[in-house]
Amino acid sequence: MFRTRTLMAVAVLAALAAGLIGAGAASVLIDNSSTISTTTVVRETAVGAAANASTAPLSVANVYKRAAPGVVEITVTTGSSSPFGGSSQAQGSGFVYDSDGHIVTNDHVVDGATSVSVRLANGARYPATVVGTDPSTDLAVIKIDAPASQLHPLTVADSSTLVVGSPVVAIGSPFGLEGTITSGIISSLHREIEAPNNFTIEDAIQTDAAINHGNSGGPLLDLSGRVIGVNAQIKSDSGGNEGVGFAVPSSTVRTIVSELLQKGSVQHAYLGVSLSANGSARIDAISPGQAAQKAGLQAGDVVIRIDGATVTSGSQLRGAIDGHKPGDKVRITVRRSGAEKTVTVTLGTRPASAS
Repeated sequence: MFRTRTLMAVAVLAALAAGLIGAGAASVLIDNSSTISTTTVVRETAVGAAANASTAPLSVANVYKRAAPGVVEITVTTGSSSPFGGSSQAQGSGFVYDSDGHIVTNDHVVDGATSVSVRLANGARYPATVVGTDPSTDLAVIKIDAPASQLHPLTVADSSTLVVGSPVVAIGSPFGLEGTITSGIISSLHREIEAPNNFTIEDAIQTDAAINHGNSGGPLLDLSGRVIGVNAQIKSDSGGNEGVGFAVPSSTVRTIVSELLQKGSVQHAYLGVSLSANGSARIDAISPGQAAQKAGLQAGDVVIRIDGATVTSGSQLRGAIDGHKPGDKVRITVRRSGAEKTVTVTLGTRPASAS
């Protein structure tokens, strides 16, 4: 049996305590043939080698003119290619990262793919290979062998400078309608969304620009036509766009894509604790055999400093850990039974899944 679907991840309700450091809410793939009702709780290259984009704001029409040639439609086949194997196809979006043919998209778009093809804005189609994926940030890099003259890399901006209320546009292939543009604003910053492996993606961009099934992996752009995020999820009770979407921030994209190009995978630092569901940095549970237990941290400890920097929330704690690599040593100060205690922790490597 063969069927076609378009992809979009939807965040579903999950308490922070349900995961280990970096864990938050799960991502689901939506199939157009069915309706799924969900409730959402939301928890920022090597830069692409495009010609320098002016920082002066453009009209939405001119953003489209500048950026659309660099946006692609991705078709993924999963399962057996045998007529008896029940293979299926799914569609998502992506954008050209460099003139070597590297394309950035979501991990959940290419997950489980047996074959991948890319349709450029000019209609040319090329087979693609998966260079590397990182489920922890829902990012992936694929590559096509296309002439440089047909490739239009987009510039990746610095999302750390974004402000709420700034206008943005999204370009992609919602419902398989390639080259679709929608516009809106940044409606919030520093959200937490759940990665495909149940860890938390920090600093996600929230936008009211319409993002639907098939927009996954496509760019969220500023009014200079620069990529400020990779569209990844929607908040939805019905499975359709209801005005709130989420993008992985471009600062994360820069770091992760660079590592995927170098190594094909990404290793994330891991403390090995579950945090309180109220958003604080209180440790509810310790994972056996992991870094926190080895250093003597205990359930009930409240983390107040890392390497001398004050920590007041679970988000700050996760961000501090994410800023390190496996094997790094950090000094963690906790409040335990009214007293402060400082331990040195050698960070481990994040497992494949938080579940």
